[in-house]
Amino acid sequence: MRKLSGLYAIICVLGLFGCNKPEKELYLFTSFHEPATEGLRFLYSEDGIHWDSIPGVWLTPEIGKQHVMRDPSIVRTPDSVYHLVWTTSWRGDLGFGYANSKDLIHWSEQQMIPVMAYDSTTVNVWAPELFYDDENDQMMVVWASCVPGKFDFGIEDELNNHRQYYMTTRDFKTFSETKLLIDPGYSSIDATITKRAPQDYVMVIKDNTRPNRNLQISLANSPYGPWSQLSSPFTGFLTEGPSVVNTGNEYIVYYDDYNHKVYGAMRTTDFINFTDITHEVTIPQGHKHGTIFRAPQSVVNNMLSQTQSK
Repeated sequence: MRKLSGLYAIICVLGLFGCNKPEKELYLFTSFHEPATEGLRFLYSEDGIHWDSIPGVWLTPEIGKQHVMRDPSIVRTPDSVYHLVWTTSWRGDLGFGYANSKDLIHWSEQQMIPVMAYDSTTVNVWAPELFYDDENDQMMVVWASCVPGKFDFGIEDELNNHRQYYMTTRDFKTFSETKLLIDPGYSSIDATITKRAPQDYVMVIKDNTRPNRNLQISLANSPYGPWSQLSSPFTGFLTEGPSVVNTGNEYIVYYDDYNHKVYGAMRTTDFINFTDITHEVTIPQGHKHGTIFRAPQSVVNNMLSQTQSK
């Protein structure tokens, strides 16, 4: 038996029988329900198209002037830590919320990251979105803020004239300075970044001006820009909160179609031509926009078992 065990060990090391086969990963979609006072929720999916809820609330907001948790965004870094950022208030906060977890069940203490504290006239910090820059091994956080008088007045009121900013960090302890990410010349919010290949990045962003309020595309060779002029809109009036998932040979852009009170989806291979597949996807009722990431099936199973034991 010992000889057989030793032989089996050698075979496993060589990988001839797939003894160390990588664990299957599922898609997870961060979520919240209005009025965003309950906290962090999740959806999960095997194919990125058909989604089910993981019952329960997994983190209750404790910081910010209004104690809400809107627009939750998560990335998993190579050390298998899940980093979460979110909007803490509609107005009045000069930063966003942050916490981390190793299992999506137990969370670190919540922190306010004061990215706009250098300008106390800032009205808000909305929809922080995490992007992991694998080429520089650092996290990038993108968000929208309105700073009255900073940009041309345009067609928006000064309290609704948003622009996209960003900062970088490796550990959420030390941070780069806050920088402007893109200025299309009008109010914009809800930017999310996707990497297709080296020096090939796509941004989906909302034109937040009153006549439009739809989603557009910008391209760049680096996540930090410079970003191209925004495209024509590829969604209809009153759409926001884009989330992008790569399902293999194509991308699906999910978005909140709050005009029709449904969750929309567009399929694309090139971010130029889009096919509306809203009728093909299944999204649980009440889901509000977050971001999509991947996690081992064991993590999801553990969460599901936790809900059954409650």
